[in-house]
Amino acid sequence: MNSELAIILIACLTSVACAIPGVFLVLRKMALISDAISHSILPGIVIGFFITEDLASPWLILLAAFSGIITVVLVEAIQKTGLVKEDTAIGLVFPALFSIGVLLIAIYASDIHLDADAVLVGRLEYAAFDQLMIGNESYGPKSMWTISTTLLITLALLFAFYKELKLSTFDIGLSSALGFSPVLMHYGLMSIASVTTVVSFDAVGAILVVALMIAPAAAAYLLTTDLNKMILLSVLFGIVSAVGGYYFAVWLDASISGSITTVLGLIFLLVYLFAPSKGLIAVLFRQKRQRIEVSLLTFLLHLNNHDSEEERRVGHLQEHINWGKVRSQTVLDLAEKNNMINVQNQVVFLTKKGLEFTEKALDYIITNKDEKIEDMKNDFFLFRG
Repeated sequence: MNSELAIILIACLTSVACAIPGVFLVLRKMALISDAISHSILPGIVIGFFITEDLASPWLILLAAFSGIITVVLVEAIQKTGLVKEDTAIGLVFPALFSIGVLLIAIYASDIHLDADAVLVGRLEYAAFDQLMIGNESYGPKSMWTISTTLLITLALLFAFYKELKLSTFDIGLSSALGFSPVLMHYGLMSIASVTTVVSFDAVGAILVVALMIAPAAAAYLLTTDLNKMILLSVLFGIVSAVGGYYFAVWLDASISGSITTVLGLIFLLVYLFAPSKGLIAVLFRQKRQRIEVSLLTFLLHLNNHDSEEERRVGHLQEHINWGKVRSQTVLDLAEKNNMINVQNQVVFLTKKGLEFTEKALDYIITNKDEKIEDMKNDFFLFRG
């Protein structure tokens, strides 16, 4: 396997491994915990190295993952006191644990050079050259094997506990009533997130681990409310960013991890702007339409309350309701297009349809029934503002 293919494969496997737990972290509003774990694993790594004196030892992964779980436990314990919120608890715990790791290095391993750049952006460019050797045989990059194993375990646990995990994410009360332990599911998810973070940390660094866990899931969340689709979209966005980021880095002669993070940011930005229902443009358009429709309702109610022609002249309506000419004309055009009004000699009359809509709207406003006004507008409006 050539180095280019190995790097792309490692990046893709890492993105998929991070995207799956990332979906549940986003849904549980615990996105910041991935950042906390990526920093607080340092004391576990340092202690593991002191014990084994081998950076390739699996004990480092276990102790680092245990350090990540301790982070979650401490955050939960501080949050449950009710004195501070979760984001504050995270901000208190992970700097403390990270500082402990830095102090351990400074006191007991001051002669070791800690490459801050490697910690932040990883060493994905060199991951392909760190081979797994058994005897005299090479079996490919170590990172590929460790991340593949982590991904297989994550997938196996996802399929085995999908129903329980989904239920505990969306309805903790029902999960408890049915005998599924939300606490067990929570710490199981945090354990997987911790192990995934530790395994990915060596190859891609702290920044990309956080980006791969959160950005694909956040983008997918803006596109769908279906959990299955959200997981698939997160995986797709992760793979696209991994492949696109690699070639972007080659083109720029820049950091691969940094380029992948940049592509992830661009993907999220595009989704944030152009998502069909939750995108910024769609939201702004919907708000504009709602403002026009509220103005239309105000206009129709005014007509319904005034019988004299003088009160219903177009010019007088503009003055009476205190609207500008553009807004007045927009509302007038929308009412005419929907056959709510007739205009004769600059005098506005409610049609039968307009009168029926106005009466239903008044009934809704006065009684505040369960009937949704949006559904009522859909029944009456052929043209939306």
